[in-house]
Amino acid sequence: MSYSTKNYTEQGGEKTVIGGTLEIKEGASVTGLPAAENQADSTATDTAGLVTDFNSLLSKLKAAGLMAANE
Repeated sequence: MSYSTKNYTEQGGEKTVIGGTLEIKEGASVTGLPAAENQADSTATDTAGLVTDFNSLLSKLKAAGLMAANE
């Protein structure tokens, strides 16, 4: 009989594989994840202003590594 697990840490501890569900319980914390720079609330009064604010948000997400950059 063999056993295969979905979640495991490779020998040496350099890599952990999550093949199932990772659940973060209330009160727990996670460190080391990238965070995007704060984006102020939009005060746009027209479509052009909203586009500018939205593109600023996209740029910040890409710079933080939370979104793939344009190719």
